[in-house]
Order: sequence, then structure tokens, then C-alpha cells
Amino acid sequence: NNQAVTMDAAARDDIAGAQYPSYDEDEAMFADFLKEHTILTTVNNSADDIDDEDDEDLMLEPTAEGKQLVRRTTCYPPHLQRIKNRDPINNSHQKTYLVEVPLSELVIWDAVRGLELAQRATKNATRYHELFCKVIDSVLSKMEVTTGGGRRRGGAASSARDSIDVLMEQRQAQQEARQAEVQNNANNLVDDVNGPLGGGGLENDAAVLGAGNGTGGTATEELPALLMRRYELRVLPLRRPGAYPPFDVQFRDNDSTQYTSSGSSAIQAVSLRQIRSRAMGHLVTVSGMIVRASDVKPACTVATYTCDACGCEIYQVVHNKREFLPQRLCPSTDCQKQTKHGDTLHLQTRGSKFVKFQELKLQELPNQVPMGHVPRSLTVHCRGELTRLASPGNEVTIDGVFLPQRVAEGGYRAMKAGLVTTTFVEAQNIIVHKKSYDDSISGSLAEEERLKLEEQIREIATGDDPVGTLSSAIAPEIFGHEDIKRALLLQLVGGCTRKLPDGMRIRGDINICLMGDPGVAKSQLLKHVASITPRGVYTTGKGSSGVGLTAAITKDVTTGELALEGGALVLADRGICAIDEFDKMDEADRTAIHEVMEQQTVSVAKAGIVATLNARAAVLAAANPLYGRYNRRKSLSENVNLPNSLLSRFDLMFLILDVADVDRDMALARHVTYVHQNEGTESAKKSDTVDTVPMDEDDIDDAEDFGESEQVDDNGKQDISSNVLREYISRARKHQPVVPEVVAPYIVEAYVSLRSQGTAEGRKQKNGDQTVMTPRQLLSILRLSQGLARLRFSDYVAREDVDEAIRLTHMSKSSLMEHDDGGLGDQNSSKRKWGGEDVTSRIFNIIRDFSTSSRSQRIELKLVEAMVLRKGFTEQQLKQCLEEYQNLDIIMMNSTGTHIEMLGDQGH
Repeated sequence: NNQAVTMDAAARDDIAGAQYPSYDEDEAMFADFLKEHTILTTVNNSADDIDDEDDEDLMLEPTAEGKQLVRRTTCYPPHLQRIKNRDPINNSHQKTYLVEVPLSELVIWDAVRGLELAQRATKNATRYHELFCKVIDSVLSKMEVTTGGGRRRGGAASSARDSIDVLMEQRQAQQEARQAEVQNNANNLVDDVNGPLGGGGLENDAAVLGAGNGTGGTATEELPALLMRRYELRVLPLRRPGAYPPFDVQFRDNDSTQYTSSGSSAIQAVSLRQIRSRAMGHLVTVSGMIVRASDVKPACTVATYTCDACGCEIYQVVHNKREFLPQRLCPSTDCQKQTKHGDTLHLQTRGSKFVKFQELKLQELPNQVPMGHVPRSLTVHCRGELTRLASPGNEVTIDGVFLPQRVAEGGYRAMKAGLVTTTFVEAQNIIVHKKSYDDSISGSLAEEERLKLEEQIREIATGDDPVGTLSSAIAPEIFGHEDIKRALLLQLVGGCTRKLPDGMRIRGDINICLMGDPGVAKSQLLKHVASITPRGVYTTGKGSSGVGLTAAITKDVTTGELALEGGALVLADRGICAIDEFDKMDEADRTAIHEVMEQQTVSVAKAGIVATLNARAAVLAAANPLYGRYNRRKSLSENVNLPNSLLSRFDLMFLILDVADVDRDMALARHVTYVHQNEGTESAKKSDTVDTVPMDEDDIDDAEDFGESEQVDDNGKQDISSNVLREYISRARKHQPVVPEVVAPYIVEAYVSLRSQGTAEGRKQKNGDQTVMTPRQLLSILRLSQGLARLRFSDYVAREDVDEAIRLTHMSKSSLMEHDDGGLGDQNSSKRKWGGEDVTSRIFNIIRDFSTSSRSQRIELKLVEAMVLRKGFTEQQLKQCLEEYQNLDIIMMNSTGTHIEMLGDQGH
């Protein structure tokens, strides 16, 4: 029986040890980690650098021949010595030092004990954060300040002393003197068991006995360690490398099992919907978009009181608390002897410790929200050096502790909230993504995948028509609209933003407007473009107000102050804002977009706040006709119900009409049935491979998007996934093409001819001024030409780019004019407009008219191509025309294929 009892007791101890860890053992283990852990750093190959090092410190690691020399150095002791010496880091004058504890380093230090400690720290992050701080404080207290002479010293220790040091020394001297006085008078102390007030006043008893008020800590005479602390500790989750000293010079091999070569992208961040109650108190990694950031304000962490009766200083730790009840009674021995006294404690602001505090509002990304759901948001608390790192509109990845929080600690708000508790994340690390095409994804891929991506990009760039190949990857399930997809590709690439010396800024973003009948896939094009771009916002005109698009004034929940919150256009900074149902917007709300589309700023003067926000977003708008379908008997402005001042800000305007055509309808029906036939099997395959996580709807949407990007085109074009398209655009945007002197006169001549032609046709058609070439169209041609040069990975704009830009501009203009006259695609109306001529005859008439005006029978082929492309025709149509008229012996090409000879009578 005794043996059984002993075994049961041992089993209970094992279970208790498994459930409740021994914090003393973890403290000793972390102290050993600080002392013993080493990291790999690179060594310069110069002999001087090696000679300067001591033989004992230089522990070179074996590396392959030709690779960089690597040595193993101690990690934390030199950095902690700098903190003790108050040495500036990287020649900066910051007074707060950062100490990072990547949990992966614990695993590298000891694969068994370190992994267990890392797992316990992940599940109980707040408790182990204090434990790590306690160990570091004890290590720093045992260190002595070095007085120079070492190679890591920057000066004498006395030069780093400041007013805080003098204040702390004075406090320590007063505390030691008081402790000595208490020890001498220990025998004369009276033990009052009924408390300082003789057993009366429960509130005062709680304050004196240290029971606390639920918000603040115990008031004591001892100096808290937090008051003396001059560093910030950040606990980083597993697989997250450190970024500050000493890890800024750490050598990480690509084959390392704890880190990947990408570093910051080693951890798969989860969305806010995937954080459940089981993550409470754990170290979590979430991603989202910052929609609101409060002002940085000082938050009290240690409250210091002075007693008027005994002159003693009392300290109260209120770290990580939003509210606290100030102490009223002094807990010192002298004050406890008195039976009658009032409130003798007064808060001393100068003696208290404050840290910078900022509150962020994190919202789910648009691609993380299931269809039909409202985006969720979460509050993030940033302290110290983590403040001012993120601004509204930034996409961030945050490592932090998921904690609960009462709505209010007292008063009316607490009574109204009842037992309801909110949650927040105490930030430990913030990674701000640039959220643009400037970031390449090739660094986050494995070597084999990166080489495959490089080969795909090289194959596209060296192909015959890279623009056509890439444009086919935009909404491949939508049939036709080749020119519109080319324009959308140029909008994704964009032109070059020029900032002149006098401060004027010329926008490089391209604005596009799609107008047409219902059912021509305008909304699908908008949604697909908004999903491709890294910072895309999709909204509708009827569901958006003026302040929702630009900026709104909101009241801060914490302080009650007014704050500025950015709208859709501000959140889409350096991206694309897709606005559907553009014609359904109210006139007052639509005027807010005028400034954004040209100056790309949002000016706000509301409630005493005068500010200018950046809204460097390209606008992609879709509008329906006023009468349901396009009325060809009315002008464009009467059909669309948009002012000319707004239409002139669009670089390209496409009119898409649903015209009955047997051949086109047959091809469209075949394409739609093919997509539905193959999409089902492809979607089933993708959905079977998706992991079973709570967000099934998101995974199904992602699988469907992936399936759409892998569709095979009917024409046999190369399949391009969305990742390849993003990487190609990312590399193209790194180029800043300029217009050379040779091409500049060509652009001027083309603009003047288009201007005169558009004015004449505009008077003839009488369809409104918006179809006439305006001076803004010259900048549009330049932006389109720069986008085409970027797609060629070139730093100079060529004449071919200008021709293609003019062709797109002409196509958008001609589509407006031709549809007003009778509808593009209707063969009868086209023949009425062009006198019964087809495309081949029209191209030949251009060549014949040029030959007649120049009085030359020999014409250079390059001039013919430029004229024909400028009129809106394609190279294939020109080639077909030349072949047809060569067979009729009307024209003849020379042997080298550079000139055209007109033969005999040119009548047709």
C-alpha cells in the first residue's frame, strides 16, 4: 500500500510538472542561454581584419572553397555590456536599447530543452516576457561598467550619465538610509492587526494591504525593476529572425532548418478570422491592413508618489494597463503608526516612468474576407520603439500576444458594458510591407521555383508580343476585349511619376473608364484587376459616399479626440481603386474624385483638421448608360450622364456595346461553355488539395482564382499564372523610361494631327467635346508609351511604343465616334460610315493618299506602318492588306522588304 501511495504521488507530481512548468528552472535555463549562445557572423577576407581579432575570439567555421569566411561569436554578453555602458548603437543617439529573443535561437542553442522552453513561451507569452526581463535585469546588475580600452567601447562610462541616473542614485541612497533606520527601530514597531485605521474603511484596507484595485499593482517602497529598465525586450515567434543587434550581422545559411532565405516571410501569417479563443495568451502572427492609427501619447508604466507625512517615495507598477486607481494611503511604517490622517500621497509626474503608446486598428485584407461577410478588425497596442512604424493604408504582419481586455475599468462605460470583454494584440514585432509591385516574390521561393520563374519571364520578354501575352492573363475567362485588356495591363504597369524641381508633380498613373451595356463583363474586369494589384480596392458608386472614398473625421474611443481616417482612395495609395456603377454616384460625392484623379491628393478641412493625404491611386471606373442600354440617337454625355470635366481626366475611355453578330456570338458561346466545362473539374481538383481549416470559403475562392489563372486560351497562347504576371510587372516598374530627343518630334507631330483630326470629326459628329483630343491626351500618350517601354524592360521610349499608345488612344476615341454613328461591329453601319469599304480597302486608301500627297511612287514601309497603326489598325491587318494587293499586282515590295512600289493605276 505504501508503495502504491508513493507511485500515485510520483504520478501526480509528473502530471503537475507537465501542466505547471517550473519557472525557477526556466529562469536558470534562460540565464544559461544568454551566457552560452553563439551566432555566426561573416568575416572580411582582408588580412588586416583577421589580424585585429584575438586568436581566442576568432573561431572560424569550416565553409566551402570560395565562400565567405564565417566565425562563431557570443551573442548576448557583448550587447548587454553595451547596454550597461550606455554605448550608442550604430552611432545613433537613441536612449532605448532593443533586446530581441527569437525563439528559434533557443532551438538552435538546445534542440530539446530550448524547444520546450520556446513552446512554453509561445503559449504563455506575457508571463515568460516578464521572466526573460527578470533574468536580463539580474545579468545586467552583475555586470560592471567598463572604462574604455576595449575594442567595443566608444567612450568613458561617465559621459553617458544623464538626469535619470542622478535621480536613481538619489532614490537608492534614500531607500538604503530608510531601510537602515527601519532596521534600527525594528523592536519599537507596533503591529496593528486592525490596519492603519483601526479596522475601518474596506477601500483603504485594500489600498494599504496591497490587495490592489484590479487595475494597478501593489504600492511599495522598493524600486521596481521596470523603473530602472533602459531596454525593450521583444520575444519573436519561431522562425522569425532578429533584425536588430546583434542579429543584424548574423549569417544565415539558406539550408538552415530554423530560418528560410526570405527571413520575414518564413512564417505564414493568419487572418483575423483564424484566431480563436484557444490562442488567448499565445504569441500569434496576424496580417492585415492598418485602417486607423492614433496619435502617439505617453502611457504611464510606473507611478511614483510622494508622501507629505513621512517624505517617502512610493512606487506603483501599472504596466500594460489602460486605467488605474491612484493610491491614497502611504504603506510606510511611519504612516501606519498614525491612526488619523488624510490622503497623503501625491502623484509625481517627473518621478514616474512613461513610454510611447499608440493604438492601431487592424482590418482584414480584401482577399481574406469571404464573399458576403463584413471585414473583421482588431486593436493593436504598440509601445516604445514600435510606435510610428505603420500608417493607415499599410499592409502589415504583426507578431504579438493575443490578450483580453475589459471595455472599461469603472464608471458608466463599465456598467453599460457589463461582462463584455474585448480582445487586443500587444505587439512584439511589426513588419510593414511596401504593398506595391516594388517587392519581388522571387526571394521567397526555393531555388528550383525561382529558376523556373526566371525562365518564364525571360521567355515572355523575348517573345514576339509580350504585351499581348501578358494581357491574355488578365481575366482569361472573359472572351474578347483584347484592346481593353492591353489598356488594363498598362494601367497595372503605369507610367513614370515626374517630380519637377519647383515641386510640381506630374502623375504617372493611368485612369481608365469602361462604359457600355449591361452584361459585357465590366464588373468582372474590375474585380479581376483589383485582385491582381497588391493594393487594390473595389467599391461601388451607390454604396460609397464622398467621405468613404476620400477621408472621414472619427472620434478616438480612448481620448475622445477627433482623428482622421482614410477612405477607399487613400487606402488604395500606390494601387488601383476600382469604382463600379460610377454613374450612380451622387454629384456631391463624385466631385471628391476630381482632385484625386489629377493631383492625386485628398485635401480635408473639417472639424478644425486641415490636412492633405496622399491618394496616388489609378482609378478604374465602370459606368452604365442612363437609359439601361446605349441609345445611339443621343450623344455620349446624354447617355452616360457624366460631366465633361470628369471624363477628360480619364486617359482612355472604352465604349462596350452588346451588338448582335452571328460569328462573334458563336465564338462567345463556345468560350463560355468551354470555361464552364473545364472549370468544374479544375476546381474540384484544387478543392481536394486544400487543407481543412476553418476558412473553407476562402480556400474555395482561392482555388477558383487559381483555376482561372491556369485556363488554356483557345488560340493556344502561353498560360501565365497571376504570380508570374505580378513578378513581371514588379520588374517592369523598376525601369524609369525617358523620351529620347529622336522620338520627341514624332510625338508632337502625332499629337497635332490627332488634335486636328479629332476636332474636325467632333464638329461633324456633334457628339460632345469629350471625344475631342484635349491637351491631357498628350500626357496620356506619354504615360502609355512609358508603360509599353517598361514592359519591354527598356529605359527609353521607342517609336513603336508611341505608335501603340496612339493606336490605343485612337481605338478608344474611334469606338466612341463609331458607336455614336451606328455601332461598332454592325457591318451595315460600318459600311455606311466608310462608304462600303472594308478594313483592307481603308488601309490601302491611307497608303494611296500618302503616295499622292508626297508625289512619290516609292514609300518606306516604316512610314506606312506608323500611319496605319496611328489610325487604329493592327500589324496583322496591314500585312493582310499588303499581301492581298500584291496578289492583285497593284503594289510591289522590294527584295529587302523595306519599301513599297505603287504600280500602274491605283484605283480600286
